Amino acid sequence: MSDQTCSESQLPKIIIAEDDLRMRELVATVLEDLNAECVVADSAQHALDLLESSTDVAVVVTDLRMPFVDGMDVLNFARRINSKTQVVMVTGHGTVESAVEALKAGAFDYIRKPFDNVELLHTVNLALEHYQLGCENERLRKRVNSDQEGQYQLLFGRSPAMAKVEKMSEAAAAYDCSVLIGGESGCGKELIARRIHNLSSRHDAQFVALNCAAIPENIIESELFGYLKGAFTGADRNKIGLFTRANGGTLFLDEINNASLSLQAKLLRVLQDGSFYVIGDTEPRSVDVRVIAASNRNLPAMIESNDFRQDLYYRLKVVDIDLPPLRDRRQDIPLLANFFLSRHAARINKQLTGMSTKVLGALMRHDWPGNVRELENVVLRMAIMTESSRVNEDALPPELAGEDEGTLRALDFVAPQSLDEVEAYFIRKTLREQQGDRALSAEILGIDKSTLWRKMKRYDIKE
Repeated sequence: MSDQTCSESQLPKIIIAEDDLRMRELVATVLEDLNAECVVADSAQHALDLLESSTDVAVVVTDLRMPFVDGMDVLNFARRINSKTQVVMVTGHGTVESAVEALKAGAFDYIRKPFDNVELLHTVNLALEHYQLGCENERLRKRVNSDQEGQYQLLFGRSPAMAKVEKMSEAAAAYDCSVLIGGESGCGKELIARRIHNLSSRHDAQFVALNCAAIPENIIESELFGYLKGAFTGADRNKIGLFTRANGGTLFLDEINNASLSLQAKLLRVLQDGSFYVIGDTEPRSVDVRVIAASNRNLPAMIESNDFRQDLYYRLKVVDIDLPPLRDRRQDIPLLANFFLSRHAARINKQLTGMSTKVLGALMRHDWPGNVRELENVVLRMAIMTESSRVNEDALPPELAGEDEGTLRALDFVAPQSLDEVEAYFIRKTLREQQGDRALSAEILGIDKSTLWRKMKRYDIKE
């Protein structure tokens, strides 16, 4: 089985393999609404030829029963050519045996004729998204050790909230102004600051970072502004400050809320006229530095209590970016968790293929007070504790394990007798494991909430 490189510049390709002309045309018409290139094949052999000549096929929609070479042959060949290619089976001869055989062989899904057009469109769209997610993860894995953009992808994910942050950071990079980044600890504020710097006209100069909470108050000014030899007891040499080091580039001041009022006044002067005094010098120094600051506290509230200068706040807040906590963008957790798993599995030399549904559900239920940093640490712990090829619930830390899953339940021993019962079974099981949370269950099942509601109604599933 090979892993072909995904194309980033072309539309994803869908092959429709169907020997019946009217059915072939119907499927092609239904799939016209997808953002993809559809190519039709009038036989299984034709589909095999197309697959051989184009190794970046995203989805194959194939009839199971065709003369000479059938849909199972198409499935097996497609998966051998490119393991990321998704195959959707369509047949008028649906049986439990053929469905199980196709799914075991790696088919994405199985649809029986006569099919509902909306169902076909939805299923193929899900298969397309699954292919694109595999390509995205492949690109992220390639960048993880050498490209900062891979780090940014960890941060942004796919949620609308983070899409807004991404656009704001790109807008801020285009203009040489101060930026104030707010958000809880562990959200990735420094990654945002680095991205703004790397996208800006200052990208060839230095990015210098200082955590205002990590440096004692009595030495933080000398770290920022530097000092001359003999300026105070123990100053046995000249010291270059961070403002000087960052000249022409960007200075990132993390946890600016911990800066003393005295330091705030000196920072205000630099922001106002670009000058400062090296400790022990009587002449001001001029610098060209962009300041990006971050805070994990509510600065307006600190202004009200006279703990932060209002004039400094407005100098910093030319562009303000608020990072949402991870608990407010749970749809990003699967992508982030799988990326961290791939990253750390490589580092500890383990072959890990993914996480079970129960593990993913537990990760999505957790509130993550430590945000992305906490998630990465938990995934690393699970990777270390896992002995098999897949992370299962026994690797979960105690605080995420929840209720005892060892209790036997009758639903786990139901033997489904049809494809509908297979679907109903997994919906019931996922809803049960996620304690009736429809939004979370829909995310894990790979469908939207309205589709889940419709299927629950169809199968008479009660929460």
